Amino acid sequence: MLTIHTADLLVTGDPRHPPVPGGAVLVDGRTIAAVGPYEELAEASPTARVRRWPGLLTPGLLNPYGPELLEHAYHPDPREADELGTEPLTGEALAALAPTDARRGASARRGVQRMLAHGTVAVAGDLWRPAVLDAVRRAGLTVEQRFTDPAGPPSLDPLAADGGRSLREAIVTPLAPVPGAAATFAVFDAPDEAALTTRGASCCTATVIDGRLLYRSR
Repeated sequence: MLTIHTADLLVTGDPRHPPVPGGAVLVDGRTIAAVGPYEELAEASPTARVRRWPGLLTPGLLNPYGPELLEHAYHPDPREADELGTEPLTGEALAALAPTDARRGASARRGVQRMLAHGTVAVAGDLWRPAVLDAVRRAGLTVEQRFTDPAGPPSLDPLAADGGRSLREAIVTPLAPVPGAAATFAVFDAPDEAALTTRGASCCTATVIDGRLLYRSR
């Protein structure tokens, strides 16, 4: 099924192409079929389903803190909030909890959902726990290599990594209608790149990986 995702502003992440007001991405199954102004895509594919998003549509983001957030942290279940709080447990608190592999797997799934809520479609760093790898792969996130440890405390916000990154520095790959290009992108409640940098990736309203809408804010 063809689906057009359109937003107030489309940023492809390719410096050769300026932002497109009222831009859109035409998705054919798992891949991108076209990128451009909504009117052009709608005219070329009049039977396509249309999803309209307010704000900014961009390529998906890379979070460089994969091991730190998914293997070296425990994301409490909401039912554990009274006992453990709501923020990830690390260091001595994690050691004291001593979660089983099953709890680590559940934690990783919750961590992945929190990443999706920040427009994250890939993580960097070595993951070796089978339960964590399973959670990442089931969600469709890719795992990228990293050659140096990122600076600063681990953050769920890819734009906050290394003391602050631009959108261009945080994306995985630009949006382009090349054969086989994955339909993977995110939408943010921000009018432009500058506002997104100020607000941070927590203003994410939707995350799509391989054509699947995996996160949508209420």
